Amino acid sequence: MLTKAPKGTRDILPDEIYKWYFVEEKFRQICHQFGYHEIRIPVFEHTELFQRGVGETTDIVQKEMYTFDDKGGRSITLRPEGTAGVVRSYIENGMASWPQPVKLFYDIAVYRYENVQKGRYREFHQFGVELFGAADPSADVEVISMLHLFFNRLGIKSLALNLNSIGCPTCRAAYNERLKAYLRPKLERLCSTCKDRYERNPMRIIDCKEESCRSELVDAPALLDYICEDCSRHFEKVKEKLSAMGIVYSIDKGIVRGLDYYTRTVFEFVSDTIGSQGTVCGGGRYDGLIEACGGKPTPGIGFGLGIERLLLQMDSQGIVIPQPDPPDVFIGVIGDRAEQFSESLALKLRTAGITCHKDIMGRSVKAQMKYANKLNARFAVILGDSEVESGKVELKNMVTGEGRDIHIDTLMDRLLKSRQGAV
Repeated sequence: MLTKAPKGTRDILPDEIYKWYFVEEKFRQICHQFGYHEIRIPVFEHTELFQRGVGETTDIVQKEMYTFDDKGGRSITLRPEGTAGVVRSYIENGMASWPQPVKLFYDIAVYRYENVQKGRYREFHQFGVELFGAADPSADVEVISMLHLFFNRLGIKSLALNLNSIGCPTCRAAYNERLKAYLRPKLERLCSTCKDRYERNPMRIIDCKEESCRSELVDAPALLDYICEDCSRHFEKVKEKLSAMGIVYSIDKGIVRGLDYYTRTVFEFVSDTIGSQGTVCGGGRYDGLIEACGGKPTPGIGFGLGIERLLLQMDSQGIVIPQPDPPDVFIGVIGDRAEQFSESLALKLRTAGITCHKDIMGRSVKAQMKYANKLNARFAVILGDSEVESGKVELKNMVTGEGRDIHIDTLMDRLLKSRQGAV
């Protein structure tokens, strides 16, 4: 057990981390373009925050959270998503007094105890944005268009944008009564969790993953057909603006999202190329969440994007992520005097921004050159006592095999110039 990672976790090894760097940098770039600023929140929060914010009747709270008592007897939970923690920070740090809207983004690890499958882990990673203070449909469209542009820049195709509106608390209350009337004769055939949800939050039954429940919901009334006039007008504006921007979407009346805090617009970007769990990204509006968590009534909207699933999507479409540049130079050594000199030389090169590797294993010259090949170093030099005394060394191009005698003092300049295509 000591040498095996816990179920649902995985190591991100050096031979793939460059892919993560690539998408992380692209995400930061687009967030900055849209005026979003990074926030970093704790890995754990008080359990009550998620019970109140995410919703006690959600699968996340009922089945999936990693919750424990700390040494002070306080109930603590590893964050299962990012929005609730950012909302807590918004309230605690007085962001309501900041210029509105407040636009935040994050890159975090999250934790859910759920079935492990392709692209789905118990520790996984999310990009997310939260936009506070803007109730206008333009905010909905900005968030969706950011994702649309982000996916385009990554070269991802065949992602479908699905939209729905789940209304406000007023029209949802009326819908819940209609849904309960539909479900009443089917109640005995629902799972125990959904039976419990029937009185407390019947809309959560629509999100149940049990096949026995899903089969009973085939003809269930759709909330979109019962939203109030204000919510309908808001949704129409969102659709109009997306169409005006040339962003293609479909209406999916079945989207309710797995979190209780959503209101009005909800959306998903979905794919059929990464297995049964085809949602790559999801989000929506949550106009009552800040108030529910103890703040002043403040509209909000955001999304969460699973990084593992994003990379799976890119891989399934054959999108090649550029690998990092190879080392500029490998310095091999023979003898104690050359070893000492090589350490000073390597520091000088690294100080100038040159990527430099040197032998620290005491290998033979042959083994050192073999290692330089494995590193894909662009150039190599071998320093012995004679090279230190003469001040001259052979600079070997590891791609062409060509060697050239140069003065050691010119090595740095030659390596810098080589980046512009000349040596």
